[in-house]
Amino acid sequence: MTAVLTNPLIDFLFGQYATYAPQDIALEVFGVLLGLASVWYAKQNKIAVYPTGMISTAIFVYLLWKWMLLGDMLINAYYFIMSVYGWFFWIQKKEGELVNPIAKITKTESSLAVLLFLSTLFGVYQLYLAFDMWQSWTAYVDTFTTAIFFVGMWLMARRKIEHWLFWIVGDIISIPLYFYKGLTVTSIQYIIFTLIALQGYRAWKKEYNSQALA
Repeated sequence: MTAVLTNPLIDFLFGQYATYAPQDIALEVFGVLLGLASVWYAKQNKIAVYPTGMISTAIFVYLLWKWMLLGDMLINAYYFIMSVYGWFFWIQKKEGELVNPIAKITKTESSLAVLLFLSTLFGVYQLYLAFDMWQSWTAYVDTFTTAIFFVGMWLMARRKIEHWLFWIVGDIISIPLYFYKGLTVTSIQYIIFTLIALQGYRAWKKEYNSQALA
């Protein structure tokens, strides 16, 4: 009988996929690739951020609902809705010029961001309570990251530079969180998200400063 050789590192990183359906693994990989493309387009301040992001989030809404990761599913469903709003907000023009270029957050938007953050914390808490899913520490982290990402996505739709700061914090937290949940490919995605977000923050600040000098 021939012994099956295994790689401990590969087993550690991807062993959980042995129980997943092949089509779900393929969907996750495809969703990750589209998600990476979306964030790259966001860094470039390109409208393609939205169609690529919407397909990616639709895929993850399906997968996360199937795997009962409700907080993560809620994030992606919200992304999809905000992408529709952001797409419309970004393309508005007047006399050939963008109505809503890159800008900094206003005092009113800062207050709304705090309200959105707190409302999201309460909403996700109620959702997890309804499904009796407070047994794991991940539920608490999910609640916090969901609130961070909700604010970040809203600010991105509003084309505010500060949205990158929320992405950076949320992405860093999500790297070990998704690995713990058994979604190694998605965890790797968040490592790349973090790197792109750092570059995106610098790129948007540079473009904003260029606009101010124009």
